[in-house]
Amino acid sequence: MTAPLRRACRLRRRLALPLLTAAGLLLVTACGPEDPGFAMQKDLAQAAPAAAAAPPGATGSAAPAAPARPKALPAGVPYDVTPLLKPSHKYLGAALPDVPATMDALPGYSSAIGKQPNVLEYYAHWKGGFDTAGVRRIHEAGALPFMAWEPHDRSLASIAAGDTDDYVRGVAKAVAKLNLPIAISIAHEMNGDWYPWGRQATTPQDFVAAWRHVHDLFDQAGATNVIWVWSPNITDPAPNTRLAPYYPGDTYVDWAGMTGYFTRTGPKTFETLYGPTMAEIRTFSDKPFFISETASEQGKRQHADIDQLFSGLEAHDDIVGFVWFNIVKRADWRVEAVPDTLAAFKQRVSDPRYGFDIRNPR
Repeated sequence: MTAPLRRACRLRRRLALPLLTAAGLLLVTACGPEDPGFAMQKDLAQAAPAAAAAPPGATGSAAPAAPARPKALPAGVPYDVTPLLKPSHKYLGAALPDVPATMDALPGYSSAIGKQPNVLEYYAHWKGGFDTAGVRRIHEAGALPFMAWEPHDRSLASIAAGDTDDYVRGVAKAVAKLNLPIAISIAHEMNGDWYPWGRQATTPQDFVAAWRHVHDLFDQAGATNVIWVWSPNITDPAPNTRLAPYYPGDTYVDWAGMTGYFTRTGPKTFETLYGPTMAEIRTFSDKPFFISETASEQGKRQHADIDQLFSGLEAHDDIVGFVWFNIVKRADWRVEAVPDTLAAFKQRVSDPRYGFDIRNPR
């Protein structure tokens, strides 16, 4: 794609009206932490009817009520994600079992923590179907869909070469037609060696070429309603793998994501867990940070981990939010599994800086 065309596509974001309409995303698979990364896959069932959900910021233990259905944009007006890129409040995100095939886990989680997430992350296979009903459920619940797009069966070199272009164009056209704000990462944790697209199998050059190629196909389809989340793992498991060669460039990235978990034997503070990665990224990009996946392993440090996470988030204005991985996978990461942990988490998320209405970002 030429630079003028890319700029024109970006311009559409700034000219669009910040309203919403219903839409959909990819048929997904569950993923989660695997030491030291996050791998195991499980096919999900077909989409199920949505459960009622509370608007972001709601508290209490009663079953939350569903927010009002958003109005549709006028025909031909692309959704402008610009106000969502650097909101004054922080995103409160979660990855929950079987979302978006079913939203059954959302009401219970929202009631447990006293506030509904306004980002819901899930995991989609390359070449999977496009689950429009699933994204409608997420969006109608008041949350930003965040898809971690995983090329398990396709090399990044083949994607860069155009071997999956028909599929990618189909997804891009569907995203443009549905006209919802959607966050997408491609081949997350590429600097690790626990995924088939990781450093042991893919060169940084192939990763960058694949990312740019897919991004360009989306722009060509008019799918400028995407927040692109470049999402490496924290550098702790791979200290000798530099991140800069994997960076597609500021034109192709909206948020610098990070995956990093508090484990029993890992770094004990926010700064030792995330600090080295943030410092390295700041040598080549000033994009906002977004913690794409985090959680705390059960143990005597868990309460302290919660305090470290939130204190770190509050100390860094350039971190726009986080996703808590609330799924049992390699460990029990559910925040509600330990009463003291839940109480600490609930108290911290009650701060009004966490969560906001994605339809009216401030």
